Amino acid sequence: MTFQELGLADPILKAISSVGYTQTTEIQRRAIPILLKGKDIIGCAQTGTGKTAAFAIPILHLLSKEPKHRHKAPKALILAPTRELAIQIGDSFLQYAKYLDIKQTVIFGGVSPTKQIEQLKNGVDIIIATPGRLLDLFNQGFIVFRDIRFLVLDEADNMLDMGFIHDIKKVLKQIPQKRHTLFFSATMPPPIRKFANSILMQPEEINVTPVSSTAQTVEQFVYFVEKKDKVALLLKIMAEHRIEQTLVFTRTKHGADRLAKQLAKKDVSVASIHGNKSQNARQKALQDFRKGSVHLLIATDIAARGIDIEKLPYVINYDLPNDAETYVHRIGRTGRAGKSGAAFSFCSEEQKKELQSIQKLIGFQLTVLE
Repeated sequence: MTFQELGLADPILKAISSVGYTQTTEIQRRAIPILLKGKDIIGCAQTGTGKTAAFAIPILHLLSKEPKHRHKAPKALILAPTRELAIQIGDSFLQYAKYLDIKQTVIFGGVSPTKQIEQLKNGVDIIIATPGRLLDLFNQGFIVFRDIRFLVLDEADNMLDMGFIHDIKKVLKQIPQKRHTLFFSATMPPPIRKFANSILMQPEEINVTPVSSTAQTVEQFVYFVEKKDKVALLLKIMAEHRIEQTLVFTRTKHGADRLAKQLAKKDVSVASIHGNKSQNARQKALQDFRKGSVHLLIATDIAARGIDIEKLPYVINYDLPNDAETYVHRIGRTGRAGKSGAAFSFCSEEQKKELQSIQKLIGFQLTVLE
């Protein structure tokens, strides 16, 4: 299905055409018509499926049809678990609203709130936020929720994993009960489903690309290697594949920093990104990685949420994740939109159980490399 067939406003069609969108992805094809009818949605979709456009485009379309008000109070609230994802969603809204008179702001912690407060005072239609800073500014009187009619919870499973449930419940108490709620999660375990059912009204459910699926365009390999040899193996892979842009996953923040220091000593262009880094440091690392001045970006799973690098050729699991579903999310950073990619995983003796779980989930054995 094309976007033209969805009956969207001409300025939105012009904007999405300018960024190269013509055909809808599965979640966009299924979700947008439901959202245009004003129904609540539970969407289960992993990263890289076009989820942001699936909720941003219909929200912008519906807002564009409303009469303009002199004093703008926010009408749509999008909650995200990390700063990076909030910024990425904000960038998408800017792209799709390029030809609309709709204002937005992105709110997150780790930076001075001055600019965010100034934008709120000037009036915005859409707020994209992490829960903590959002509540801080609300408690200081800079945000009003009385006109919120669209609520989106994106990556809800990660928000609950990160302990945002109490903040989210506080926000829910402040916004109108009569609203349009969109609930997106990559996984739907019982606690997530129970929470979704408690805040949505007769939702329609969409399941796209089950979490056990990995893109067919991604080649997946495993090396059996002990901890002490991992750095040498990483350097060997970089040399053999002439790697210029690769996302490397570690389990811990300390592990990310330690690996970055070890590689820097070998004259590798590298940066690390995790929750203990300042927002400015995280953004600089991402920008340097995108433009190619940093070849390796080492990340923890939480920090990697929202990293969307077009044509990323390689992902390396320096440490296998604790759970198999996280593996699927990690390698979903490459091989996007039909492009090819490769994922290399390092498996030590003590992590063979994690490897077995991963292979059971995805339904096949990873190709073993010597």
